[in-house]
Amino acid sequence: MASTRRSGSTTRRSRARRRSCTAGSRRSPGTAARARATQDDGSLLGGCRVLDLADLAGAVCGRILADLGADVVKVEPPGGEADRLRPPFIGDVENSERSIPWLAANVNKRGVTLDLGSSEGRALFARLATKARIVVESFPPGRFGELGLNELLRDAIVVSITPYGQSGPLARVPASDLEVTAASGSLWLAGEEGRPPVRTAQPQSPYWSGMYGALGALVALQSPVAQRVDVSAQAAMATVHPPATLWWDIAREEHRRTGPFLLGRSNVGSRFRNLWACADGYVSFAIQGGPIGRHTGRMLAEWMAERGTVPAVIAAIDWERFDNTRLTQAEVDELEAAIAPFLLSLTKAEFFDTVVRRKMLGYPVGDASDSLADPQLRARDFWQMLSPAEGLAPLPFPGGFALFDGQRPAVRRPAPRVGQHNAEIYREAGVAPDELARLRAAGVV
Repeated sequence: MASTRRSGSTTRRSRARRRSCTAGSRRSPGTAARARATQDDGSLLGGCRVLDLADLAGAVCGRILADLGADVVKVEPPGGEADRLRPPFIGDVENSERSIPWLAANVNKRGVTLDLGSSEGRALFARLATKARIVVESFPPGRFGELGLNELLRDAIVVSITPYGQSGPLARVPASDLEVTAASGSLWLAGEEGRPPVRTAQPQSPYWSGMYGALGALVALQSPVAQRVDVSAQAAMATVHPPATLWWDIAREEHRRTGPFLLGRSNVGSRFRNLWACADGYVSFAIQGGPIGRHTGRMLAEWMAERGTVPAVIAAIDWERFDNTRLTQAEVDELEAAIAPFLLSLTKAEFFDTVVRRKMLGYPVGDASDSLADPQLRARDFWQMLSPAEGLAPLPFPGGFALFDGQRPAVRRPAPRVGQHNAEIYREAGVAPDELARLRAAGVV
């Protein structure tokens, strides 16, 4: 981890940030009591209790808040939520403690079980809610109110993350990540021209909507009154490609799929290859104009010369005046045919080292192992080792999303086991051990 030593001015800035968890509550005795109910441990959101009742998108939202120091409590039905069985699994062993997506999204949280469908469960939730500053949920629109939970949370920030939001004609329509991605327009842009759209290998909408949910919660903390943050996963995904919505105004054409190619300065220009095969995988590289593009081309020519040969078509270019927007497709194809064998002779490591040294544009296309070994991520302590469950060897987890005063928020605890913190958290809520035992026997927790 980076140094935790702080200057006097840094400490004052940190204190000001920590006050943000309670600043919005000063006019509301209920929310002020909630903020005081959990101990401020000196972290960015120390003192903020968050109840996470949501699916994967909400879990991502809660993970971000937990990374910032909030006391996030994952509330699951007895036996655990369905997302615990989301593949892939550690060691390909399918059980509720080994789901990689679930474990990654729920580190830094505590966990309880609770049947919100029962009257006793809702009464117990009311006791938990007295300490909650933020509640994250993903019930179908209206269901939260039907359970009587809105009344219990009048003074809390409620973050609702659903496929289409709380209003509109599709509000109550269920949808998976694939439907949400299709509805947002993002799916149309993925894949190669002339072929059907292709979904990405991993779900995207839970992470985008979870991020926006956390952003909304952080903004709502600054308000003197309770807020309802309504996040539509469809809208969150639509923000991924805002330039595509402007192409019609710019070029009077629909933005189209380009696969391994990028386009020139206009949407109707020549195609330039952006992905190339190399000796042990792929690299991202393109013929480009502008100062950095011309510098990259000149460095490429020098690099090829050092390795013994510069194709005539490359040697003939005046890189100081090169303008890629004036190239015909035939000229682009001729240039790329000369470059392809050279890149194919390089390993990803050779390509990366030279590109960095010569300050060129380009980067290897990394797989998971490359990401884990990436020197930039390692230098900034992005990956942090943690045992995901009892009896399992430590694994690398992503740390907090940013550095604050030079320090990255730590991965402090693994994702909770089913009901792991029932005794601890319900004791904090004033539930006696014998009462908790009765509730457990009745299937309430």
